[in-house]
Amino acid sequence: MASEGKYREALELIKRDNPFPAVCGAICRKYCEDECTRGTVDEALAIDDIKQFIAAQDLNAEHRYVPPMCSTTREPFDQKIAIIGSGPAGLSCAYFLAIEGYSPVVFEKDAVPGGMMVTGIPNFRLEKDVVNAEIDILREMGVQFRCGVEVGKDVTIQQLRDEGFQGFFVAVGLQYGGKLNVPGDDAENVMAGVDYIKSVNGGTAKPLSGNVVVIGGGNIGADVARTAIRQGASSVQLYCLESYADMPMGEEDQELCKADGVVIHDGWGQTEILTDSGKCAGIKFRKCLSVKNAEGRFDPKFDDSETAQETCTTVLYCIGQKVRWGELLAGTKVAFNRNGTAIADPVTLQTAEPDIFVGGDVYTGQKFVVDALAAGREGAVSLHRFVNEGQSLTIHRNTRHFTPLNKDDVVLPTEAFKKPRRAVKGVDPTKVRTMSDERMIFTEEQIKAEASRCLSCGRSVVDTNKCLGCGMCTVQCKFDAIHLIRNMGDAYSKMIPAEDKFKAIGAYAAKRGIRILKKKGAKAGK
Repeated sequence: MASEGKYREALELIKRDNPFPAVCGAICRKYCEDECTRGTVDEALAIDDIKQFIAAQDLNAEHRYVPPMCSTTREPFDQKIAIIGSGPAGLSCAYFLAIEGYSPVVFEKDAVPGGMMVTGIPNFRLEKDVVNAEIDILREMGVQFRCGVEVGKDVTIQQLRDEGFQGFFVAVGLQYGGKLNVPGDDAENVMAGVDYIKSVNGGTAKPLSGNVVVIGGGNIGADVARTAIRQGASSVQLYCLESYADMPMGEEDQELCKADGVVIHDGWGQTEILTDSGKCAGIKFRKCLSVKNAEGRFDPKFDDSETAQETCTTVLYCIGQKVRWGELLAGTKVAFNRNGTAIADPVTLQTAEPDIFVGGDVYTGQKFVVDALAAGREGAVSLHRFVNEGQSLTIHRNTRHFTPLNKDDVVLPTEAFKKPRRAVKGVDPTKVRTMSDERMIFTEEQIKAEASRCLSCGRSVVDTNKCLGCGMCTVQCKFDAIHLIRNMGDAYSKMIPAEDKFKAIGAYAAKRGIRILKKKGAKAGK
């Protein structure tokens, strides 16, 4: 079904805010579903699955949708902007700069663009042809890619400045898996989970065997555990500090782990790797009583009297990734936090080096792809203003300050409870426990049924006699769901050159004057 068809308008609306709807459809954190009022009735609307269905129509279309760019209606900007890192934050920044009329250049140290979407996420969670298809649109938009180039090693920021680049967006992500920091962590077959995923995606991973222990209760821990099952492990045990209810991976990944045969052990912290002739032979744990202190900070407390031990051939740990700057920012004024992330203005993302902006995990710490996409958009806004002298970086910025809807006071119509239950994705049995994504996209019938569950609670009617067009609603909306669009249908709102505006106004005023005189005449004749 081509994107030129009935879903084209929906796709245009989605891609106005999200450059990678197909990617998000596979791995999004689903913040929008957390806020969905339908969840007070039964389950939230499957917003992400609906978007994925619409994005899939475009992926399979004969003519892909390329967002309209300002460079097609006016002269493009000739300022050179460099984006360092081609993960979701960097690519999002490039996307929105291209829409604005720039031809940004993306520098990527790996051989192909995509960052952790390509190297750090297993294929059964995010098919790489989906990522590549989304990136192809950026190429059509004029985004340039220089892969195999590591800034700080192959070329410096100063050299890029000398080449004419006026602004930089640094989004290199958290590429380093860190250390386990317990005795024996240097044993053979003990490695960071993110490094293991990279080796699988790169085709260099060694087959696994025997019992494998995965440490970490987040989404990456789930990905690594499920990958280990697919790579030959006879069994996989996943250990984490958190209680089962508080595991960061959430219910969906917990169920997927169970379905794949992963055994979850909650509330344990590792103390030692056991070795045999330099190889991993087992691991010891102690009971974790709490993970955070009263202030909500990471401060685990343990009971040393309660221990556990697991015999295993491999330990893959997922305990938080770190950034490796290398010489990327050498000679600049960019400052860093204790955890290695860059310090920047929380609104503009500008660092102490005026022409360098940062975004994504390298600034916020480890978050989700959708958060990185949002950061890239804000980075594009800042860079657009920065390279055009005289612009403010702070005025009219989307700071995401909002007042949430009080769902306790929502009065729902009786018919809202009669809608069908949330649709469930099908599973392709031929792909179960393979490195291909077994989850099937919703059918058109499922989409229609799911859309019927919407309560239209966010729909508002604008009184055009009272709306001033100030745009504050677009800024306050947490999800960028409100947009002001110029109505090109009425005479006085058309895009008219300044020198011709009085001609248009005059014609409109004359017509309006005639209508007024007619009304006065009609009243006088009564």
